Amino acid sequence: MKYNILFIFCFFVSLTTFAQTTHTAEDSLAANKTSHTIVGGYGEARYTYSFTDKTAFTNLDRAVLFVGHKFNNKISFFSELEVEDAKVSGGEPGGEVALEQAYVKFMLNKNTWLQAGVFIPRMGILNENHLPTTFNGVDRTFTETFVIPSTWREVGIGLYGNIQKIQGLQYSIALVNGLNSEGFESGSGIREGRFEARNATATNLALTSALLYYKGNFRMQLSGYVGGSAGLSPRVADSLQLSSGMFGTPVMMGDFNIQYHAKGFAVKILASAINISDAEAINRAYANNTASLIYGGYAEVAYNVLQTSKKYADKKLNVFVRYENIDLNAQIPTNGISNGILKQQYIVAGATFQPVVGIIVKADYVLKQTGEPNSALVVNQFPQQVPYQKQQGFFNVGLGYSF
Repeated sequence: MKYNILFIFCFFVSLTTFAQTTHTAEDSLAANKTSHTIVGGYGEARYTYSFTDKTAFTNLDRAVLFVGHKFNNKISFFSELEVEDAKVSGGEPGGEVALEQAYVKFMLNKNTWLQAGVFIPRMGILNENHLPTTFNGVDRTFTETFVIPSTWREVGIGLYGNIQKIQGLQYSIALVNGLNSEGFESGSGIREGRFEARNATATNLALTSALLYYKGNFRMQLSGYVGGSAGLSPRVADSLQLSSGMFGTPVMMGDFNIQYHAKGFAVKILASAINISDAEAINRAYANNTASLIYGGYAEVAYNVLQTSKKYADKKLNVFVRYENIDLNAQIPTNGISNGILKQQYIVAGATFQPVVGIIVKADYVLKQTGEPNSALVVNQFPQQVPYQKQQGFFNVGLGYSF
């Protein structure tokens, strides 16, 4: 009940969102009826200043190259190759080169298609639609970073389609590889338990599904995920006192989101939760302080101040505010340790300017508030250690592109 109250509170505290019309290489590939190859991409860079530490940094967060090919009207190929943090160097932290997507799409008929390979399941808002030109703020939402670990891609096969009898209703169901509970980390939920298509165990699997409904100016989505997180042989799993099998040591996730767009206003609301029923067994096996319940939600409202301008009708200037509330250890098993800094609230306010379709300039202020840190988690605390700040402020400037 308290979680329902929390999300209702989020709604009234700050109603939030905005989305932009994008024309990407994927759109061109789908629209063209002839066989051809398309090259596109997207990326984003940022500057961040911390008012708490009085320090700043700048980074190329990501640059992504899209290559797609349409073999005929029935079969197409989609791929995205991503470079994070500009440079990958052996032995140094940060930086990554990874395939974000690489799948083949088969059109079974005009309302149904099948896709297989490395793809992104339909969870949350940003997971599928994560181009920097589609969301407000320099950072992706914190809920869809630490609760829903966007971008979340795995190897599998998915069926997508439109339900003809109900106009505007779409569905998806996909079977993908499961998670690795050994990789779970306190403070990042299940994020480090993803295989991201690299040597992923198929001993345990996951099933994800979603219903997506468009009605007038509204877009509503309900998604679910259930999958195993111990892809071990029965003997090894038994020795660790973990349940093995296809959905052994299960992780369950659900999310609901709704968007509204009209007359320059845009509103986005999302709520998501993760249940890990065997968290106590995972902690006993790996000592990684896994929570049994994780939740988060946000609400955002935005307005395009150039909405009524005839002179600048081809541009957008959106002002927005977003409120987020997440708890990465909402419930902890008896062998876990609660940490107050994982109860987090964010207020993000700023502006997003689109001078031309495909280019975005962003600026925002982020106020982060947390609970008290648990001193039991501090090892070898030094007398000169800087006190933890429960309230921190950041100023961000970002540049993004997509084509």
